[in-house]
Amino acid sequence: MGLTRRKNMPVVMLLSIGYFTTIILATILLMLPFASREGHTSFIDAVLTATSATCVTGLIAFDTAAHWTLFGQIVIMLAIQIGGLGFMTIITLLFMVIKRNIGLYNRTVIMQSAGSYNISGTTKLIRRIILGTLAFEAIGAVLIYFSIKDTYTEKTWYYAIFHSISAFCNAGFDVFGAGSGFAPVSLTPFSHNYGLLFTLMGLIIIGGSGFIVWSDIIDSRFKWSRFQVHTKIVVVANSVLIAIPAILFFIFEFTKVGTNAAFADMPFWDKIVNALFMSVTPRTAGFNSVDLNSMTASGQLLTVFLMLIGGNSGSTAGGVKVTTIVIIFATLISSARGQENIVMFKRRINEKLIKQSLSLLIAYLIIILTATLIIGSYENYSLMEILFEVVSAIGTVGLSLGLTGTCAVATKIIIIILMYIGRLGALTLFDLLLKDTNDTIVEKPEGKVLVG
Repeated sequence: MGLTRRKNMPVVMLLSIGYFTTIILATILLMLPFASREGHTSFIDAVLTATSATCVTGLIAFDTAAHWTLFGQIVIMLAIQIGGLGFMTIITLLFMVIKRNIGLYNRTVIMQSAGSYNISGTTKLIRRIILGTLAFEAIGAVLIYFSIKDTYTEKTWYYAIFHSISAFCNAGFDVFGAGSGFAPVSLTPFSHNYGLLFTLMGLIIIGGSGFIVWSDIIDSRFKWSRFQVHTKIVVVANSVLIAIPAILFFIFEFTKVGTNAAFADMPFWDKIVNALFMSVTPRTAGFNSVDLNSMTASGQLLTVFLMLIGGNSGSTAGGVKVTTIVIIFATLISSARGQENIVMFKRRINEKLIKQSLSLLIAYLIIILTATLIIGSYENYSLMEILFEVVSAIGTVGLSLGLTGTCAVATKIIIIILMYIGRLGALTLFDLLLKDTNDTIVEKPEGKVLVG
């Protein structure tokens, strides 16, 4: 028995069942009387929290520290870890512990789950993922501990470990309990704590870079010339997507250019650090160091764009992925120049990848538009509030303007579905797009179509 005999089960179906099972188990545990301080949690709120944790999102129905007991918080933390590492990574770890052979089918599932290029070296990659994750989270926990030890004298190590896991897995859950109500305050009381913010940024970037990128950097011994094209694209694109949005956030939020300018009076270095943090966390961690409801419309819209982009393939992050956006922009530039081939870092990009990238972005936009239209038909929220929450859910980000905590049950169900799609949607879409068909054997006559 076991997974190795399920040779006829599609890879995406197995992964979907795995995450679904994790969500159900977490839901049951969160509904136990001793999981919450009030002794009771409704089914829909338990499912939403379990889905948010497993799909490493961070959208919540109520404050994590105020509602959940230590047991409930640990359940959430474990769900985050499973969701961040990936269901098949956990299964593989169990196989390694019991010294059971990992069959060809399991290797295929692991390869797709981790975003690997090929099936060879799968167990080596899994070891690196597990050891690397534990190492980064341990280092992050130590750094967070020293950043908050003067603020918290009790449960300091627990806070450090929880937030290190939450940041590395790009989940965005926090248990500081700094605020109350439905609009999450997240890390707003720590906007001046540079040690905490830089540590979280480091964990978010590393966790969102992708397991394949780590492995390639290690194999290349940190030499740029030896990096694979994917790694080079990720490194360059991440740098651009941190630097440019940080500059824009600084202009929109920390100067008096914007009419709101809620943070224009912050100390200069606080502005710099928080602008950087605001450019990192929407892809796709879910922490916020400033009040999102006090941001300018430009700042909120920029955050939506960053949430849509997300992190990198095969990582703990969500979104349409950085490489997808890079390929689409490269296609636009190539078309404008009249070039037939797209070349990046002296390598030609396969035409199938271009089609997949465009299809994936369009699919996400259709889902976002549909969900926004449905929610907007009965919820009394502004378009920005609804769009912000929808993109945050499908991008598995977790940033919120307060809608999730006060919305109707129907909206919570939609958000749950969006989070689940966000965690598995890319895999599902690629599974459909990558299937080879035989319709290219007989080439059809060319049709004339006008565009533009």
